[in-house]
Amino acid sequence: MEYSLLCHSSLHHACPSSSPAIKKKLLLLGVMFLLWVYMLYSCVGYCSGMPGGLVVVDDSRQGGGKEGTGSEPVVGKRTDNSRVDLMSRLMPIKPQQPQPQQQAWIDDAEADYDEPSVRTAVSRDEVEVDRTSSDDWDGEVATREEEQQQEEQQHHQEQHQHQRSAEPSAMSSFSNGSGSKKLPQAIIIGVKKGGTRALLEFLRVHPDIRAVGAEPHFFDRNYNNGLEWYRELMPKTLEGQITMEKTPSYFVTREAPARISAMSRDTKLIVVVRDPVTRAISDYTQTLSKKPDIPSFESLTFKNRTTGLIDTSWSAIQIGIYAKHLDNWLQYFPMGQILFVSGERLITDPAGELGRVQDFLGLKRIITDKHFYFNQTKGFPCLKKAEGSSKPHCLGKTKGRTHPNINPEVVQRLRDFYRPFNMKFYQMTGHNFGWD
Repeated sequence: MEYSLLCHSSLHHACPSSSPAIKKKLLLLGVMFLLWVYMLYSCVGYCSGMPGGLVVVDDSRQGGGKEGTGSEPVVGKRTDNSRVDLMSRLMPIKPQQPQPQQQAWIDDAEADYDEPSVRTAVSRDEVEVDRTSSDDWDGEVATREEEQQQEEQQHHQEQHQHQRSAEPSAMSSFSNGSGSKKLPQAIIIGVKKGGTRALLEFLRVHPDIRAVGAEPHFFDRNYNNGLEWYRELMPKTLEGQITMEKTPSYFVTREAPARISAMSRDTKLIVVVRDPVTRAISDYTQTLSKKPDIPSFESLTFKNRTTGLIDTSWSAIQIGIYAKHLDNWLQYFPMGQILFVSGERLITDPAGELGRVQDFLGLKRIITDKHFYFNQTKGFPCLKKAEGSSKPHCLGKTKGRTHPNINPEVVQRLRDFYRPFNMKFYQMTGHNFGWD
């Protein structure tokens, strides 16, 4: 090229005369140069007319990619003289990927909708909560199953706030489908009106616990549906997370221990127990709220009021004979695999009881005093308001029903009845719950 230009300028007389090929090349180069100059001029004119700010903005989620950060450079940013970094516009821009923390949050949110979708795939008849047995801890709301689906996102956000050890890559694998549904490794098996719902709700704060909200009633009512049906009710979990469920009626179901043992002998069992007299009155109060025309507590308690013979066939009385039911479970599980939680201490010292449960499950003690406050109006502990939530997390509106007035003589007769069973239960568990 330089030789050709030289021939045309200073040594024209020594060059070949007007070679057609050289002229065509020069003409083509000239046209290309003019087009490039025109495109450059057009681009500068267009960019100079745009509003101030960013010319190219990555529409990443949750406000990722801020101006001026070294790790997230902003492309197409205006300079002080209102011109645009032209190269950043002309160079192809690779779409920004979400930051690891953003990806974890997105994955959490996507995974959080797995449970409701599974529940809708199962008929309501199959997983319907028994309104008489699902309400526990004195006044549990009867519509908890429906409320559970609405609160899933709030619970998962609380879990994410307390996540300390999970890697973003692990959460990404969750949303990519590597999380799987597993049969539960731990089950809250009882007892009705003992505080099982409160315990489960408190445990859901822990990032390494995933629990199904509705009571499956698999080992007492739906066993014929098979283990795969049962597994499909469970939420997806990652490696290291524990799958849990609660159905308080398991503790008094004769077939439940053998069935759970057949599923896995390593299953950890949790039983929330409460003063059997108070528990029986609470059980009756719940039934009374739904069936106001039932007989009085006293008439249901005694087979014969004159002799004072207790009617142990009444479920409200029968459930509280804890030693009898525990005998059945010890035929299939060692005592070391069963944890007994005090329903009374779950109210007065929730963090202490939750600490024992976390130790029993082999989890780090993440749920502590800082997660609770005592609701003076309701008379029980609630979870403190988590960041980003609009209100504290308490149990249902109907919780804390006022017990009917029971004749003190009837209460004392019940205490006398339960005393030998309580003593045996203390001996079997190695723990005095202080009910006498």
